[in-house]
Amino acid sequence: MLICLSASHKNSSFDVLEKLSVGANDTAGGILERHPTLVGAVVVATCNRFEAYLDLDEPLGSSPLMAVHAAIDGVSASTGVAVDVLRATLDLVHGSSVAEHLFAVTSGLESVVVGEGEIAGQVRRSLEQARLSRTTSPELERLFQRASQTSRGVKNRTGIGAAGRSLVRLALELAESRITDWAQIRVLLIGTGRYAGASLAALRDLGAEDVRVYSPSGRAHKFATSHQITAVAESGFAIEAAEADLILTCTTADTHVIDAALLRSGRALSLQLPAAEARTLPSCPITDAATEIPRRLIIDLGLPRNVDPDVTDLAGVELLDLETIRIHAPLEELNATSDARLLVGRAARKFSAVAEEQSLAPAVVALRSYIFDILDGEIERARNRGDNSEQTEAALRHLAGVLLHTPMVRSRELAREGEQAAFLTGLDALFDIQVELPAAGSAATIAEIGPAAS
Repeated sequence: MLICLSASHKNSSFDVLEKLSVGANDTAGGILERHPTLVGAVVVATCNRFEAYLDLDEPLGSSPLMAVHAAIDGVSASTGVAVDVLRATLDLVHGSSVAEHLFAVTSGLESVVVGEGEIAGQVRRSLEQARLSRTTSPELERLFQRASQTSRGVKNRTGIGAAGRSLVRLALELAESRITDWAQIRVLLIGTGRYAGASLAALRDLGAEDVRVYSPSGRAHKFATSHQITAVAESGFAIEAAEADLILTCTTADTHVIDAALLRSGRALSLQLPAAEARTLPSCPITDAATEIPRRLIIDLGLPRNVDPDVTDLAGVELLDLETIRIHAPLEELNATSDARLLVGRAARKFSAVAEEQSLAPAVVALRSYIFDILDGEIERARNRGDNSEQTEAALRHLAGVLLHTPMVRSRELAREGEQAAFLTGLDALFDIQVELPAAGSAATIAEIGPAAS
């Protein structure tokens, strides 16, 4: 049975993700030492994600509760993150959902910047590390190899690579027609979370050099230090907002962080500064493409909105929000994510169907062995009676194949429907064949796990 314990930018703080990444290389081995039914582990750790993919060798109907708790203990021991923090943070993905989750992750659909290509290489290197550490398993090998194939298919068959530049880059592309020299503009980045790093990278790619960051939650200093930019304190926020040529907001705040009143007060405070501190506005005008009138541009990537639409009541202020950006975005880029998820879902269903069919393999082998043992006995008796003809043997083998055809087809159908028990019951009732299937824990038992369950 496959299980994934997942912490990412969607459900975990930067501090927790940072701690998890420190001990990631030793985590897989530590997990496997904790419980005998854990037979494989691959850990994917990036700056925005920590995931442990686990292979549990559990008999049919067994609860994986103890194994999952043991795995969490192993992660805690390797990374130093407290068990209670992990149980409150980690999402649990199980059964057939694991393949769809990993395929989506590898295709960049779960990344901070949707469609980014770096994650595919990181997932591939995670499998290579597991091989070196001897912590992988045949089922995890199949899962990760299929994930890489799916990622390549998604990139080749959709526009996800272009969409992967995301709304951040689409917005900046719209802004680019108004900006003559990115190196001269003053940028205020608001937020340090989901899109902040991607936004900063995109700004730097365009040549922006004077970038400052403000965080409503007080994380600006840490973000600024790690990215070598200037942090803006709460006391200077209004002035900085009024003096910036470009403001880009990407915070999860549920109230407006920029509105017309803030910009007015910031401008008034700016005018009261000593001449040595005041900034001559604008230093590098952002111009309207049609009129060449100097503008101040605000890009709002927040959902809910970070910027009150009343800012456009101020002279010279232009607002690009998600709705505006989507109107201007190429249609194929907006559809790319939906198309990619359809491909991922299809690949995951195919992966799960194969896995379900393989789950009855021991029972199918037992039935075939039973039939062919009888067949070999009958052929031997025919030979002892003096019937050594190849036609007789061929006829008997053909008959065995015909008799086995329907049970083989039904085994695949029942396995895909999750009705393995029906096939096993039939074998026992008709032929007195008892088979115990490995690695087939039920989804119902996952509910017992508690806080870590998704």
